[in-house]
Amino acid sequence: ALDLLLPVLPLQLSNTAILHQIRRDQVTDTCRANSVSSRKRRVLTPNDLKHLVVDEDHEMIYCYVPKVACTNWKRVMMVLTGRGKYSDPMEIPANEAHVSSNLKTLNQYSIPEINHRLKNYMKFLFVREPFERLVSAYRNKFTQKYNTSFHKRYGTKIVRRQRKNATQEALRKGDDVKFEEFVAYLIDPHTQREEPFNEHWQTVYSLCHPCHIHYDLIGKYETLEEDSNYILQLAGVGNYLKFPTYAKSTRTTDEMTTEFFQNISSLHQTQLYEVYKLDFLMFNYSVPSYLKLE
Repeated sequence: ALDLLLPVLPLQLSNTAILHQIRRDQVTDTCRANSVSSRKRRVLTPNDLKHLVVDEDHEMIYCYVPKVACTNWKRVMMVLTGRGKYSDPMEIPANEAHVSSNLKTLNQYSIPEINHRLKNYMKFLFVREPFERLVSAYRNKFTQKYNTSFHKRYGTKIVRRQRKNATQEALRKGDDVKFEEFVAYLIDPHTQREEPFNEHWQTVYSLCHPCHIHYDLIGKYETLEEDSNYILQLAGVGNYLKFPTYAKSTRTTDEMTTEFFQNISSLHQTQLYEVYKLDFLMFNYSVPSYLKLE
């Protein structure tokens, strides 16, 4: 649908349109090059579409990826779909943005309705450097005392499996998982067989199915505001809705990520890169310079 939009847009946006075309081509090429591994599951089931938020009024679909500005994008989607109930995204409490009943997802529709929307709506997602996203998820879920549900659900399991002489308290609480233990857990084949990754560290490839769903726009965390406002402009709401800007005081940076990877053995780094490799390739992130790959 985007090709039709080009002539109407002011000239300075056409560079942006070209940029998004390049990003789309990168995804297509990666899917094609890895088609053996990436096409194993040919048919998407409604269960695969839980992350695709639908806005009927503006005919948009947003695939949310945790740790990539998804709270703010969900807030924006609530403003768009709320039919006047909300006007300022930042007035919506963060926890309310994550209440599933506040947004409609694609898996709630019938198969013909799903197909119609996938074919006709403007589809977009936001991506981030995979290891930076991973460190961000680790910091948020395992180093914050208030995340007890994560400590219980995953922390105890990680400690039990990865820590040699774990104390009874650590086994019970699971609230002091080290980054090295988290990485060991992620690359453990047992983990992959046992259950799908939690959405906070699941690959974008598995959450949003970019080889099966043709996204019109791929926004990047590194250019969050420009990309977001461009999307809002294409949706026709750019003059009254701007993407919220926020202080990035606690956000995970490249330097931080480098530091977290200092203690990870090169073998584990290599295995972890394999897990996230398609995300790196598909969204054009180069192999981080701090990695010591085998």
